[in-house]
Amino acid sequence: MPNPARLRPRSLDEIDWARWQPRQRATLLFVVQDGRLLLIHKKRGLGAGKINGPGGRIEAGETPRAAAIRELQEELCVTPRGVRHGGDLFFQFVDGLSLRVHVFTAAGCLGEPRETAEAAPLWASVHALPYRRMWADDPYWLPLLLAAAPENLHELRGFRWLFRSKVRSRS
Repeated sequence: MPNPARLRPRSLDEIDWARWQPRQRATLLFVVQDGRLLLIHKKRGLGAGKINGPGGRIEAGETPRAAAIRELQEELCVTPRGVRHGGDLFFQFVDGLSLRVHVFTAAGCLGEPRETAEAAPLWASVHALPYRRMWADDPYWLPLLLAAAPENLHELRGFRWLFRSKVRSRS
């Protein structure tokens, strides 16, 4: 029988990252256009109330890239241009939820972002992102993603985070 402490760690040191496997896989896709970043105000689901990048769960048989594009289309009714993989993030929540998030960027999008039942679009300057309303880890890795030259994208791979709760919205 698995050790319950291992399933619900209290610190990063309690996680055996060499054998860690995510329960779910998801995506984030950040559209960068004219010095601005397309974000969403999440209305429901994991992170409701937070500002985040568009994204969501990967469906069975779907590639991470295809899932990222689909999620952007569903959440904001736009299609990304110039999609590139930027790295992977590993998240463990103390309640047992674990996620591997495939992070992508896009050089722009076709169409005008529209509000949906899941998200409201928000353009922010890449130099003035609303970090106080975002996940606590975003200020650490998002600047690396936005500044990364293609040869340096490996810097994002392997970022690991432990969250005490699924939603900690700061207004």
